[in-house]
Amino acid sequence: MSSLQEKLGARIQEIRKSKNITQEKFAEAVRLNIPNMSNLERGKKFVTAKTLEKIIDVLGVTERELFDFRHVKTKEELLVLINEILSNADEKDIRYYYRMMSLYKER
Repeated sequence: MSSLQEKLGARIQEIRKSKNITQEKFAEAVRLNIPNMSNLERGKKFVTAKTLEKIIDVLGVTERELFDFRHVKTKEELLVLINEILSNADEKDIRYYYRMMSLYKER
């Protein structure tokens, strides 16, 4: 994920979902139609400053929180990072990670 547009869309979606707000309710509150909101969250469209202010208000976050992309990674980037962690782990830790992932998958 490289462009600001893509990162911002992913971050908006992440925060929206963490607050259990449906895309439909969010689009309504921000006064965007659902296709435009979908395009925004997928990084296909960018927002105006006015819409950005509405998004910040509806999500209840600061500008700094909204533009904090340090943890926003693509699946490929995450797999590389996970592989690095596993390659440097001892057998005990690898078994622990496996158990945790297995438990999570069963949910």
